[in-house]
Amino acid sequence: MIKEVIVVEGKQDIAAVKRAVDVECIATEGFNLLPRTLSRINDAYKRRGIIILTDPDSAGERIRKYLAQRFPEAKHAFVPREQANANNDIGIEQASPAAIREALNKVRLHEWQPSSEFSWQDMIAGSLTGVPDATARRASVGKDLGIGYANAKSFLYRLNHYGITRAEFTKALHDLDNAAGIKQRVED
Repeated sequence: MIKEVIVVEGKQDIAAVKRAVDVECIATEGFNLLPRTLSRINDAYKRRGIIILTDPDSAGERIRKYLAQRFPEAKHAFVPREQANANNDIGIEQASPAAIREALNKVRLHEWQPSSEFSWQDMIAGSLTGVPDATARRASVGKDLGIGYANAKSFLYRLNHYGITRAEFTKALHDLDNAAGIKQRVED
């Protein structure tokens, strides 16, 4: 059982997480966090710690950002967009138990002292921005690193704020390029 309490957006998300792992969850019920909900999250944060697992969409990111500011030592888990997409909907409730377990195995802590290890030049050199397939590359590298999908600016922020090392980054890019090379050879 996971020690921390998982914070998700809704009741369907709780059901999906509980299908994957034996854990306690709290639902924010969207961005309108009620005082009693914030109190429950605060109690869990102080007693056991929390893991924020919001939907991989813009609303989920707003909720994550708000909770991260309010609970700076919270951990973060990210389910990749393509693994949380079904029935014309994106959300944790759409993710498989395996995808949720994988995200929880790659939990990240938002760094108090962000690094400046990565720069815009790294994004360009890794073809994570400015090329036609940059979005897909960021999604793949984000999945591998456990930081999820994000636009280029947010992705760079996550690289520098979630404890990603240069070695992890380099390996993720290398793995992506090797997979792409294998796929290209098969198609030829």
